[in-house]
Amino acid sequence: MPHPDPVAGAARENLCRLLAASYYQPEPTLAKEGLFAGLKEAAASLDPDLAGDARRLEAAFAKEGAGELLLEYTRLFLGPVEAVARPYGSVWLTKEKTLMQESSMAVLELYREGGFDLAEDFRELPDHVSAELEFLYLLNFRENRARRDDDASLAGILALKRRFLEQHLGAWAPGFCSAVAEGSTSDFYRTLASMTERFVRLESERARGA
Repeated sequence: MPHPDPVAGAARENLCRLLAASYYQPEPTLAKEGLFAGLKEAAASLDPDLAGDARRLEAAFAKEGAGELLLEYTRLFLGPVEAVARPYGSVWLTKEKTLMQESSMAVLELYREGGFDLAEDFRELPDHVSAELEFLYLLNFRENRARRDDDASLAGILALKRRFLEQHLGAWAPGFCSAVAEGSTSDFYRTLASMTERFVRLESERARGA
């Protein structure tokens, strides 16, 4: 069947990919590389609240700067003693601090089922928020292609996406994003958390209705 809205479909792809990049270590070149322009364009095609978040995110990055954000990134996600919000699904799904739990292996199985390989230079665990957003990007890309080509694989892609969101990213993103929003001193990371929570929630609702 044809894609009901190819513009929105492409926007969902791009928003996944760019949100994933936003959780990497902040670099001064992010604005020059078009991350914020891409976020604003994609968000404007999907939801007015997402569009507002994208504008605030760009303004916060310009105001706070990469150096200040790096300090907050370290405090929030790395430690040094106790991180505010570990960006790993296993922490939020089990409420335990141990990494690489059964849920981490389960999401790896979904990656394999979806034909998703983590890049060789990706130094994080498979249930890191960036990895799971990248997998959602791949699922959206394949869904859009299947709709465009009237491909029989569409039903399987939608079922995998629904399982992934129900059992993994959609299940733990709300708690993670809430912890970031409540624990961060940075407008950038509070806004990123709000944008991530809103987008994942909209994707989960869409997956349940597909």
